[in-house]
Amino acid sequence: MFDAFNRHDIDGIMHFFAEDCIFNAVGGSEIHGTRFTGLQAISDAFCGVWKTMPDAEWGNHSHFTDGDRGVSEWTFSGTAADGSRIEAEGCDLFTFEGGKIVRKQAFRKNRPVLQPRQ
Repeated sequence: MFDAFNRHDIDGIMHFFAEDCIFNAVGGSEIHGTRFTGLQAISDAFCGVWKTMPDAEWGNHSHFTDGDRGVSEWTFSGTAADGSRIEAEGCDLFTFEGGKIVRKQAFRKNRPVLQPRQ
């Protein structure tokens, strides 16, 4: 799945998600972050990241599953239109049903935005 994220292949990514899935994003004003429910809302959220940061990439990733739960660790990096950058470690906690993701809970280090590269 992370290869599809790095290709910005929304169809390849959404293939892994159940119809009624929930994605709790890294940021947001709610205790769980911003919540996206359903395939279209989640697809729009992922595409929004790529629009904001066209070079968005999840590197150094590792994964494991245990029954209906899974964990992925990664380093996110991306550059905004103004040149500001982010590079921070994070993880996703997954819940699976019927071989599909029904819940993706994302966490990322709260690191200051980096200045544009010179």
